[in-house]
Amino acid sequence: MKQWNLIVDVANCTNCNLCVLAVQDEYVGNEFPGYAAEMPKHGHKWIDIKQKVRGQAPIVDAAYLPVMCQHCDDAPCIKAAENDAISKRPDGIVIIDPDKAKGQRQIVDSCPYGAIWWNEEKELPQHWNFDAHLIDEGWSAPRADKVCATEAIRAVKVDPPEMEKMVDELELEYLHPEFGTKPRVWYKNLYRYRDCFIAGSVSAETHDIVDCVEGARVSLKKDGEEIAAEMTDIYGDFKFDRLAENSGDYIVEITADGRTTEVVNVVLGQSKSLADIRLT
Repeated sequence: MKQWNLIVDVANCTNCNLCVLAVQDEYVGNEFPGYAAEMPKHGHKWIDIKQKVRGQAPIVDAAYLPVMCQHCDDAPCIKAAENDAISKRPDGIVIIDPDKAKGQRQIVDSCPYGAIWWNEEKELPQHWNFDAHLIDEGWSAPRADKVCATEAIRAVKVDPPEMEKMVDELELEYLHPEFGTKPRVWYKNLYRYRDCFIAGSVSAETHDIVDCVEGARVSLKKDGEEIAAEMTDIYGDFKFDRLAENSGDYIVEITADGRTTEVVNVVLGQSKSLADIRLT
């Protein structure tokens, strides 16, 4: 049977907030019996775009991570709910019943992704339900997909073998695999938010003129072994990405024709942008 999945491409998200606004437009002031009560005008972010800035000037990048209900196949919220207040539909969508869930604040605490919100006025846990009422009316995708101008959010309804193929081909990942909840929200280019980089700019002085060094070989070593290598670009820049946070000691070696090798020791906690590296 075909089931819904959501693919979030972190590299494509620009923090435009169109998905956030679409959810607010759909649910603030509107209720959908059996699907969702009204969303509060303030305080709730059923799609919450988190930001992470990596590096230091002049080499800095920012990544944006949309987080929403993950519609898990092994959902902790279902286990925490009483009176069958939360159900998992055959198409993969998780629904918090707005009547049965009333007063069950423990449902909010059960979500390890922080994607369930407490409506104080209605005493009700709430989440983004994949716009299930629109799907049931025949919509081809939720509004968050339809308004996303950069294709950072894309809903797909496929059978499990096809989804497995997409996971492999697109290198999709879970946001927190350690939670073991079997989400239906998949992330592409998650390293942009999760991992660290070591980057720098290489220059040299010739006849009192300092210029970028293009084509210098840069080697990244850890524990005495080379784990990556690349050439500097036209601006003399290099960047090694997908490194784990707090992963410790690295050695960066830069070699260019006619110049001695420059060695830089780096202790990696968060992403590191090296100061201007001047070859001699």
